[in-house]
Amino acid sequence: MNSAGIYNVGIQIRRSARTLMEQLIGQGLAPAGVAANSGDMIVDGDQKTFMPDVIEASRQMPIIVDFWATWCGPCKTLTPTLEKVVRAAGGRVKLVKIDIDKNRALVQQLTQLGLPLQSVPTVAAFWQGQVADLFQGAQPESEVKRFVENLLKVAGGAMPSADLLSEAKAALEEGQAEEAAQIFSALLQQEQENPDAWAGLIRALLALGDEDQANQALAAVPAKIIEHPEISGARSAVTLAIEGRKAAGQLSSLEARLAADPGDHEARYELATALNAMDRREAAADALLDIMRRHKGWNDDAARLQLLKFFEAWGFDDEATMAARRKLSSLLFS
Repeated sequence: MNSAGIYNVGIQIRRSARTLMEQLIGQGLAPAGVAANSGDMIVDGDQKTFMPDVIEASRQMPIIVDFWATWCGPCKTLTPTLEKVVRAAGGRVKLVKIDIDKNRALVQQLTQLGLPLQSVPTVAAFWQGQVADLFQGAQPESEVKRFVENLLKVAGGAMPSADLLSEAKAALEEGQAEEAAQIFSALLQQEQENPDAWAGLIRALLALGDEDQANQALAAVPAKIIEHPEISGARSAVTLAIEGRKAAGQLSSLEARLAADPGDHEARYELATALNAMDRREAAADALLDIMRRHKGWNDDAARLQLLKFFEAWGFDDEATMAARRKLSSLLFS
């Protein structure tokens, strides 16, 4: 469902929230005034507990309701993801799971009030007794996190930034650049001066091959943190990506030049930049180290300075950085 559809459904449900409570209480499907159990953040609900577990409980904390069915394939994928994200929220949100086949009376009433339960999975977020947001169908973890994060913002809370940062970095390391970019962006909505989040977003955009967006993100970094080591590393990564893209298109000619003249240090320097852009870090570092072995101080120490820029872009705790740094130390002090 698009944002406009969610908004319209939300209006309809909000207008009918009082009617919903009155109907459920009036028909004996839920007792009035029963408080939710705050000790368990993931529970199975039904039509008798919907009022205390969802409507009333949502006056104290955000509640997410997962409408599912045993025959629903996507539900089997989505529900574990919802549970994972809710646990990561650290007690700031509660998940109530409702089997639609076992709670047809409740489903019928919610449908009449405008909640689209014709298909599952449907996930609805409640806050202050009203529907705040919803989505349908299985969603990737990044979208579920965004959904929960938006709900927490409405409720005046937020997922711990450390959790978001950890998840984003893990996604980037696993090659899930798009998901990482989304999480870094969500974190920046909370903390606009978080250098790790800015650097992560820039690196994720580079991983997606979007150098223009990476440059725009770099230009948007707050002045207060512009010289932070993480930002400097991201800046070097952007510069090297642009240089490397140009050099990568000449890879064959560079290799041919070196085959004809092993002393062509300019060709080896450009080859190192191209190899780095292809994420062949060890080979890129070795090419620059080879220049230093053959001609110490070549071109005002350009090879060593470029290698240091590689280290900055890769991160000083990166395995390729540490390995190349050992080789550099051995070369300089031998």
